[in-house]
Amino acid sequence: MISSTDPVIIQGGMGAAVSAWPLARAVSQMGQLGVVSGTALDVVLCRRLQLGDPGGAMRRAMADFPFPGMVDSILNRYFIPGGKAPEEQFISCPMPSMAPSQRQLELLVVSNYVEVHLAKEGHDGLVGINYLEKIQVPTLASLFGAMLADVDYVLMGAGIPRSIPGILDRLSQVNPVEMSLNVCGADREDNFVTRFDPAVFTHGKVAGLKRPKFLAIIASPALATMLSRKSNGRVDGFVVEGPTAGGHNAPPRGTMQLNDCGEPIYGDRDVPDLEVIRSIGLPFWIAGSYGTSQRLSEALELGASGVQVGTAFAFCEESGLQADIKRQVLAMVRAGTVEVRTDPRASPAGFPFKVLGLFGSMSEDASNGERARICDLGFLRQAYKRPDGSLAWRCPAEEIEAYVRKGGNEADTCGRKCVCNGLLANVGLGQVREAGTLEKPLVTSGDDVRSIASFLPTPDDDSYSAKDVVEHLLAGIATSV
Repeated sequence: MISSTDPVIIQGGMGAAVSAWPLARAVSQMGQLGVVSGTALDVVLCRRLQLGDPGGAMRRAMADFPFPGMVDSILNRYFIPGGKAPEEQFISCPMPSMAPSQRQLELLVVSNYVEVHLAKEGHDGLVGINYLEKIQVPTLASLFGAMLADVDYVLMGAGIPRSIPGILDRLSQVNPVEMSLNVCGADREDNFVTRFDPAVFTHGKVAGLKRPKFLAIIASPALATMLSRKSNGRVDGFVVEGPTAGGHNAPPRGTMQLNDCGEPIYGDRDVPDLEVIRSIGLPFWIAGSYGTSQRLSEALELGASGVQVGTAFAFCEESGLQADIKRQVLAMVRAGTVEVRTDPRASPAGFPFKVLGLFGSMSEDASNGERARICDLGFLRQAYKRPDGSLAWRCPAEEIEAYVRKGGNEADTCGRKCVCNGLLANVGLGQVREAGTLEKPLVTSGDDVRSIASFLPTPDDDSYSAKDVVEHLLAGIATSV
């Protein structure tokens, strides 16, 4: 019998906009933790508005934002009644920077507010938001926007988020916050930080906010122990993620070795010691191929509060993935031809990245390098220190000559892909390139994709819902909430 105020199932926060508000809302309405992806929400909002905001959800949520002048400014810049023409490019958003302008801050705050607000609309279930520690400069304003919408949980992985618990504490008190930036070539005495003052931003019109719970996404007990002891505020629990999960994976411990297919080799050292994690005394959820009722039962027997599941939800009806991608993946699963590869080079973030073979997205983009090299969104850019001491940005997925000119090592560019643009193409928000060509999708998935047909209500169905996933996972498990 499960009796806890914590959810048993955490729906993974898959970006960009795969875990959008309709999916999170559906899971939350089932009594579990629905999670929206916080990745690139400023770009997502701008492009949705340029498509005419079909259904009006963006404008409905923006109408509830407490500072209407900021909303009007965004609508005036980006909203196109009826939507842009298919051959027209999306208007670009400002690239992330260490000292964002007021317009950038407004867009970040409003976009994060909108996504959480819509996910929480019409029910009293729990809603979380997921961020990548690797994407640092939008984080402070993004967190504040989510907290304005009363977000219940913040989850963060792809790094060591030691400063986030204390930042949540200060934001809840409407106090100024700052975050140190990871800067290549920086010296110990350097102080590269990004700052946000919620009192200044709101002109003192917000007195206080609820402090959401913070869950760190980790892959080792050592990191869990360090975060529980040395973070600057309260860590409320952990998501323990294994290397079979989708998206970015932690690299193998020790020297990177590759198998015959060019994938990282994970061994016994990469299996988290759950006994150590359990001894910390904080709730934890297990992720990475735990998307079945049997695996959920196993997790509970091991002392976990439950599981985080991404892949099963990624291909359900409510997810943000384009319908044709979901249909194609399901057909490949039924035919036994689906293929997932852990690419150690694809992501500019430097973490291994799961790539699903689909519409040539693996065979062409991941292997032959045919995707155009470009960095016009900038979320996975790396900050570096110039010889004159100033801060600048480079991306190993940008044009090689430009990257090397900025002091980067040419070897670091080998095999890199523009993950930012590829992920937006997955959800129908891809940029229109020269000659009217569309940005190619770059689909990521966990190894569990091979079993998603088990969520179909009947063998003849062509789709399944988030409700089907939750009911399947909880089958045979008694709950008390």
